[in-house]
Amino acid sequence: MTRAQLFVTAALLLAPATEAAQQPPVVAFRSGIDLVQVNVVVRDRNGRFVRNLSARDFEVVDAGEARAITDFRHDLPGVSVALLFDASGSMEAQLSPAREAGGHVLSWLDATRDEAGVFLFDTELEEVTPFTSGLKRLPDRLDSVRPFGATSLHDAIARTAQQLAPRQGRRRAVVVFTDGNDTASRLTAPEVSGIASAIDVPVYIFGIVPAIDNPSADGATTTAERSALAGSLTNLAHWTGGRVLVASAPGERSAAAREIIDELRHQYLIAFESGGQPGWHPLEVRARGKNLIVSARSGYIAGQSRPIF
Repeated sequence: MTRAQLFVTAALLLAPATEAAQQPPVVAFRSGIDLVQVNVVVRDRNGRFVRNLSARDFEVVDAGEARAITDFRHDLPGVSVALLFDASGSMEAQLSPAREAGGHVLSWLDATRDEAGVFLFDTELEEVTPFTSGLKRLPDRLDSVRPFGATSLHDAIARTAQQLAPRQGRRRAVVVFTDGNDTASRLTAPEVSGIASAIDVPVYIFGIVPAIDNPSADGATTTAERSALAGSLTNLAHWTGGRVLVASAPGERSAAAREIIDELRHQYLIAFESGGQPGWHPLEVRARGKNLIVSARSGYIAGQSRPIF
């Protein structure tokens, strides 16, 4: 694979999971919802997406106990994606490549069935474009933005995920274009992951950094352990079923954008009855008797997920 094709996920590039990554998000929610939905992506050992699986091909293990699959879908009509741009002061030199990356994401959407909304933030969230079908170009408003101020990254992700709650019947995701710095949020990464997971929205962190701050680039001075995109931000994405992708060159941004949309298109949606024990439930989804790699969120808080079908 050439460097122009590379994109780097948090699991490979960033620091290994710390003890914090093994701990459940501590978020207080009301119970009462009995079904859990999980978005699942399946690849073979060569990294190719696997199609045409059925519910019989999966098993769900909830806190060590097998759960029966009560509903299964792979035919939802389209994608609904929220593009969230960091417009804080630290992005002054990176907003242009962030716009380029966002344009790549839009280019991979299908004008007949997909929709996108555009948001930006510093300490406040602004809706630039409401969710629109066939959106293929970023709004002109982004061209005039001058990055300034502090960064409420966690808060903005949570509020944007909530904007996706009504967009039911589609494969949904938040894609955040950021350098990873957060200086002003009230919410923690575990709290945000709990909010996003409760409405079944994976969060993809699209790291926009210069090559010198990209641990995968030649000549980088930032190590994986010191990257702003590591640690709690990696955990946030992982807990929701998303991930972190880091890109510094145009080819990397294009490849990463395509990978995100491809993942969403190839999701299987699985529903099962929630475990009765309140609190955090570690979750594992497996492919039965197949040498396949299954990606899904790592758990849920009992009573807080609901199927959208």
